[in-house]
Amino acid sequence: MERKDTLGFWIKTLDNLFFRNVVAYEISQEGVDEVTVMHGWILGFLYENQERLVFQKDIEAEFSIAKSTVTCIVKLMEKKGYIRRESVESDGRLKKLALTELGRKIHEQHISHVEVLEAQCKRNITPEEIQSFLVVAEKLKRNLEEDLASYYPKQRLMKKGNCRKEDSKW
Repeated sequence: MERKDTLGFWIKTLDNLFFRNVVAYEISQEGVDEVTVMHGWILGFLYENQERLVFQKDIEAEFSIAKSTVTCIVKLMEKKGYIRRESVESDGRLKKLALTELGRKIHEQHISHVEVLEAQCKRNITPEEIQSFLVVAEKLKRNLEEDLASYYPKQRLMKKGNCRKEDSKW
């Protein structure tokens, strides 16, 4: 099998190209704070779930990323002023994640940029082809999650507190 005939090759290539396009587009817009793609997705998740309590574990589950990775991302987003951690009244040990006004503003800018890029990506592709792609992508995700669970039934993928260099790009 040729490397270019593998799903992994195409998924990684598309991810890299989408990431590079988002960054390039945002840099081209004057007065826009460069937001990483993952920061943008997390801001969007918090924005869409403002009416409920959202914890770090919800981010881990939503985006299928390790606890240590989310910890690094959340710390950076908090440092940039996009989000804040707040104690929960029922249990002071729990910290919910909430958007700041800056985070809300950045999300609104970022989502409009992603919508432009989504439209550009979809050109020359029919709605039926997009729907088929989404169905296949969901099946791939489910297969990968099931396989991962079978490989690591009782252990975490990442050790607690281990921030990797590549986490900073998220």
